[in-house]
Amino acid sequence: MIFDNTYYDFFGTTKETIERTLATALSLGGDYADLFFEYSKCNEIALRDKQVSNARCDIDFGVGIRVICGDKTGYAYSEITTPEAMKQAALAAARIANSHKEHKEVNINEISSPEINRYPIIGTIEELPILQKKEYLLMLNDLIYQKSEHVINVMGKIADSITKVLFANSLGEAYTDYRPMSSAVAIVIMSKGSRVENFYASKSFRMGAQFLNKELIEQLAEEAVNECNRLFDADRPPCGEMPVVMGAGSSGILLHEAIGHTFEADFNRKNVSIFSDKMGQKICSEQINIVDDGTIPFNRGAVNYDDEGVPGQKTYLVKDGILNSYLHDRISARYYGVEPTGNGRRESFRYSPIPRMRATYMENGNASAQDLIKSVSKGIYVDNFSNGQVQIGAGDFTFYVKSGYLIENGKLTKPIKDANIIGNGPQALADIIEVANDSTIDDSTWSCGKGQYCPVSCGMPTVLVKSLNVGGINE
Repeated sequence: MIFDNTYYDFFGTTKETIERTLATALSLGGDYADLFFEYSKCNEIALRDKQVSNARCDIDFGVGIRVICGDKTGYAYSEITTPEAMKQAALAAARIANSHKEHKEVNINEISSPEINRYPIIGTIEELPILQKKEYLLMLNDLIYQKSEHVINVMGKIADSITKVLFANSLGEAYTDYRPMSSAVAIVIMSKGSRVENFYASKSFRMGAQFLNKELIEQLAEEAVNECNRLFDADRPPCGEMPVVMGAGSSGILLHEAIGHTFEADFNRKNVSIFSDKMGQKICSEQINIVDDGTIPFNRGAVNYDDEGVPGQKTYLVKDGILNSYLHDRISARYYGVEPTGNGRRESFRYSPIPRMRATYMENGNASAQDLIKSVSKGIYVDNFSNGQVQIGAGDFTFYVKSGYLIENGKLTKPIKDANIIGNGPQALADIIEVANDSTIDDSTWSCGKGQYCPVSCGMPTVLVKSLNVGGINE
């Protein structure tokens, strides 16, 4: 079984040792302490120049110990889980959060199981022989070359990992989790005449062996070649302020970066976010609902429990245009006097958890995507972004548009590429004047960096933004 007491043996510890370690962590007067045991095994196999020439396997193991006392947080970790090593790490964390109060005894309850396992394993992907993974990469390579005579190189990667977690805290709570992650990537480089273009396609889910199949490989090959081909007919759009229709799915990265971070409670608690004083206020059209969700089965951002022992849940950030909730870890929840939302996440046991997104998306509106396009006489439609920069507190952003189309007289016309969209996330949210009914989660290999990395996903329906600054060419 995944959720049972065998994890004590796996991490070389006992219930009694954990209770003693937590008591040590609180020995200098902390209000709260927790232990996060983690084992991760990551495998990767890569293709380049028609050959599978690279494979690797990384293993990580250790425990992180956190002590909270008032506004102070002490954190230490150990790559050894012996009682003495954990005692020393607990003392180090306790000294940082020292308050000289009397220490508390700790009693751990039985290990908890989630009501629903959101990523049940159907055979671990690491059970697949490496030669079988190699055959999938060679299949990807062959399919891409078969689809176009203009292909000059293909790169591919299959990566998988499993993470085992044992968590316990001074409230007596304990849980275990078995977290799979599988990803596949295709990069195609094509040449026509003097022009060279490239495109990156990927898929990633919390899955085991059921992730890897012929249909997935065919989908990646099709997407990579078709989207790369489109770039040969594309040019930079005219520049200036204009309406922008953002396509369903991967446009959600702008929702994540330029808007989602401003809803994270640590930025609001510190008055960094523009939404710090907007709770309960109308911030956008009443047709807009924005969700951060840890409950989508097999999703890259799904969590049975977050990294603080809080069950995964679905959180409405914006409900009918009104700011409804921030994304809380235990620290911010205590500050605001609310329940944590299951957003306390960390890169590994070496990091203290902080408020992080999971799967962030906008729910459906009532219009059709075609109606939105028809309503624009001159503007652009964008559906793929390659990178961007965001000032998180204010939400000012610049995103690089990899591909899209001009909109002329209500129709998609010439393909575009190599443009920048410049704006302010909260203002862009307020300027969304229409939302389509085609909300889509993009299941690519998204990761969020906020001093530490976490797997996430994002999505949205097609939306019409009244006006954004498009950096293109002067007509």
